[in-house]
Amino acid sequence: MTDDDEAAARDRATRADDRARTIAYLDLDEGRGPVPVLDDEGIAELLRATRRIAVIGASSNAGRPSFGVFRYLVHQGYECVPINPNEREVFGIPAFRSLREAVDATGSFDIVDVFRRSELCEPHAREAVDAGARCLWLQLGVVNWEAARIAHDAGLAVVMDRCTAIEHRRTRDR
Repeated sequence: MTDDDEAAARDRATRADDRARTIAYLDLDEGRGPVPVLDDEGIAELLRATRRIAVIGASSNAGRPSFGVFRYLVHQGYECVPINPNEREVFGIPAFRSLREAVDATGSFDIVDVFRRSELCEPHAREAVDAGARCLWLQLGVVNWEAARIAHDAGLAVVMDRCTAIEHRRTRDR
């Protein structure tokens, strides 16, 4: 295979990935995905009933979206725990290398809030199931129907392509 052939094959694979990602977003937006996701009222109720949130991918870098969301949720009174093997603490709260470590050390979580690329979410869905969470929440820009299926099939609520901080602000007065 020539360099040009390899480049063409990579380009075709990239276009196929982009097309699949676009279809996943459209399915979510149009409500035709393979599993149900929480609607606005379900999200409002979930956030009202939630006390503990595990934030997978939380960062101590103030320029990262996960830091701002983490800080906001803590200021709103949620007990948040950062999950990131590359962090020691986030916003002064000790970080854990895995969700399992956090559950073993601090107890269960209501929401597992995931700040990871879409293609990396399936293992986190399994972790959320194993941890006994009530909801798998994939952050704004993150859609993974297989992760949603894993969570839904185990009885967890599912939220995708929504930000916990934005949704809290939007629904807190409902």
